[in-house]
Amino acid sequence: MSAEQLFYRGVALQASGDLAQAERCFAQAAVLDPTLAEPHGNLGLLLEQRGAWDEAEVAYLQCARLDPTLIENHLNLGALYTVQKRFAEAEACYESALAIDDSSCKVWSNLGALYICWQRDTEAEQCLRLAMRLDEGYAKARFNLSYLLLRRGDYAEGWACMEARDWYQGLARYLQCPRWQGENLLGKSILIGYEAGHGDMIQFCRFAAVLKARGARHVAMLCHPALKRLFQGLPDVDEVWAFDEAVPVNAWDCWTPPFSIPFYCETRVNSIPANLPYLQADALLAEEWKYKLTPQALPAHETAPNAGPKAGPNALLNGFPNSGLNSGVIVGLVWRGSVGFENDADRSLPGLETLAPLWRVPGVTFISLQKGAGEDQARKPPADQPMIELGTQMRHFADAAAIVAQLDLVITVDTAMAHLAGALGKPCWSMLPAYKTDWRWLTDRTDSPWYPEVMRLYRQKVSGDWPAVVTQLQADLALLVETKTRA
Repeated sequence: MSAEQLFYRGVALQASGDLAQAERCFAQAAVLDPTLAEPHGNLGLLLEQRGAWDEAEVAYLQCARLDPTLIENHLNLGALYTVQKRFAEAEACYESALAIDDSSCKVWSNLGALYICWQRDTEAEQCLRLAMRLDEGYAKARFNLSYLLLRRGDYAEGWACMEARDWYQGLARYLQCPRWQGENLLGKSILIGYEAGHGDMIQFCRFAAVLKARGARHVAMLCHPALKRLFQGLPDVDEVWAFDEAVPVNAWDCWTPPFSIPFYCETRVNSIPANLPYLQADALLAEEWKYKLTPQALPAHETAPNAGPKAGPNALLNGFPNSGLNSGVIVGLVWRGSVGFENDADRSLPGLETLAPLWRVPGVTFISLQKGAGEDQARKPPADQPMIELGTQMRHFADAAAIVAQLDLVITVDTAMAHLAGALGKPCWSMLPAYKTDWRWLTDRTDSPWYPEVMRLYRQKVSGDWPAVVTQLQADLALLVETKTRA
């Protein structure tokens, strides 16, 4: 089999999903004919996909040396450098691609996305708008622009550009009722579908009340299984389905992806439906967790030694003293997000030890709400700071809501827990990365219009500098404790 035949066989295997065999074919083709560029480029893409970044870079560079006219290879190498935050090298790759074809909307879009990551927003917008002028139908450029616009609070055009996303297409093909596009809902039934993650659904479930206010007779929700019991408590939702159930395909007059509702309802920063709380803890679960957190129910080693003297009935927020664990300030902690999230390495703390300055604040009991990555640290906390580990005991988000309802404060990285605390009207201090700060937190603000009065944002000024953020948290937590003590 010739090198070209091996290459095309690799392409076919790659298309069929047999990536391991495809990689072998590309590698063999590259050895058989060292002058053939394409196998190196395709090999680089597969190596990158399985995390072999150094090897992928070598393959991309070899492809570029053999044939510098392959635009796709420059794009792939530029994307790899962007992920590695090697922004200047990524820019050089895209400039090489533009030197070949400066009318490529894909190249201009990728360059715009790079500038967003590089926080060069003006140049990013110029590149993305040029890409859209070159090809009005190029959805990726429009979607990339939506991120930039929404982040700066331009919701009018931002929501419109967000309609270029394709996350919900699988659901659109499944359901056999029309998609709602702003039509009169009076007397009609509508299904709010699901898209994105748990936090997104918690943030956007508030729009059920908006659809009811617009005349919808019946509002249903489709959600992740872990959210079903929590969403069953929404007053404006008539039924809740989990996506692992046998969901009817045509039981409603229409359906909508949740991220499209703000567009058709013309939501702006100053008109976000933010009447808090819009979620409530399940009463039975709240009582269950209230008992579990009493001193007599907790193992002796899990009571916090720095909680301070027993406080009076007004020492804590929201009626928590009735639970029995009524000393000082009760703080829930989340320090890591889901490892599958593309920006998790930047939004998550390196480990629980990063929060060590908080341990020095007297009068605080810490409760771990950590799920997944980080649970092991919660089970074996620092010797100088025992904490109550509850993350492993939470079966679903209804459990999490019942626990959060018992707390004074939640301190978390940018995860679903931030949205849950905010939706419950619970004070929440959210730690945000400097790199790829999510659009929903806007820019420069220390508060959030999505969760007014309860959400406080602590932003990195320099990418990776969590110690500076934690230092500010420590100072503010000490002030909170002092204020409670005086009260």
